[in-house]
Amino acid sequence: MQRVKLIGAAFLLISSCWANAATQVQVVGLFPGAAVINVNGQRKMVKVGQTGPGGVVVLKADSKGAVLRVDGVERDYGLSREYSNGFVAPEKQQLSVAKGLGGHYWISGSVNGQSMPFLVDTGATSIALNDAQARRLGIDYRVEGRPLQISTASGNVRGWKVTLNSVKVGTIEVLGVEAVVLEGSSPAEALLGMSFLSRVGWRVEQDVLVLEAKH
Repeated sequence: MQRVKLIGAAFLLISSCWANAATQVQVVGLFPGAAVINVNGQRKMVKVGQTGPGGVVVLKADSKGAVLRVDGVERDYGLSREYSNGFVAPEKQQLSVAKGLGGHYWISGSVNGQSMPFLVDTGATSIALNDAQARRLGIDYRVEGRPLQISTASGNVRGWKVTLNSVKVGTIEVLGVEAVVLEGSSPAEALLGMSFLSRVGWRVEQDVLVLEAKH
């Protein structure tokens, strides 16, 4: 009888360990053809057909939901704003930027993990890059982007609408950010427009721009 009890206890211990090791997956962002997934606390934007953290594969994604393959099993996932059990939500992150040269706000940031200085432009509907900046970042905008005509002070120029995997300023990171790449050398400075700013909290207090991450 004692031997049976020991075997039963061992089985329960193994089952408990297996349950604790199970992959915890949540979808915290949805875009056409991509999803932002949180796997055991690691968050990343993954395009359809690609593999993310923990070997999770995104099979389908749109604004309504995503189909993921987790540990070899396919299932539907809806959008979740909750964190996994045992994962503590961090405090809101803030960044304060003093007014700089010409009365503008300049921020050192990064795009897809590569450094990029930005000029904050609340009048721009999206992040704007010139073609040289896009090439330096490795953005194949002619293949990945959607062509469009853009009106500027100098006339109409060709552009391409693209989606940046990640845009980060300070400790504030936003995934899946819309941007426009313009043909030529304009804008001379990368513009941090509303496609980023509308997804963070921002305000101006006594000539200081305050950005705050949304959770």
